[in-house]
Amino acid sequence: MNKLSILNIVHDTTVDGPGFRTAIYSAGCAHQCPGCHNPQSWNINNGSLYSVDTLMDIIKADEFANVTFSGGDPFTQIEGFTELARRIKLETKKSIWCYTGYLFEQIVKSPRLSQILPYVDVIVDGRFVDALKDEDLRFRGSSNQRIIDVQKSLKKDIVVSTQHSNIFSFT
Repeated sequence: MNKLSILNIVHDTTVDGPGFRTAIYSAGCAHQCPGCHNPQSWNINNGSLYSVDTLMDIIKADEFANVTFSGGDPFTQIEGFTELARRIKLETKKSIWCYTGYLFEQIVKSPRLSQILPYVDVIVDGRFVDALKDEDLRFRGSSNQRIIDVQKSLKKDIVVSTQHSNIFSFT
């Protein structure tokens, strides 16, 4: 298995999804959104290499924290993140949130990008748009970004956004 280039791992974060989460920050992003809060993540070479086994050990070490993939953009390394997501779902009961600059509709149409969808609970999609930045938004940086219930969306064949009233139902 190839190694993933990881910029950072943040334990017990509460800003990358509901509850305590282990956030895995991917190195590499083709979107390079103006105003990005993490421009050092754009270059995949800025990360350190981790095997899926090592990442699983880190994730399993906190039995109470769920998982968030962020970045950069995890879809830059989609094969490795798909394997990691598959293992998380196989070996734990943790929910997975994933942030990406791609739109959900683009992901669904791409055989390469969509391979991760069976394993992800929520996707926060869309590029960060500095003109739409809103610091009062929960779990996203700009108002164009959507918080999408992936499994309901796949089942209904339409984008199903989560509502703030039930956003904490993903455990």
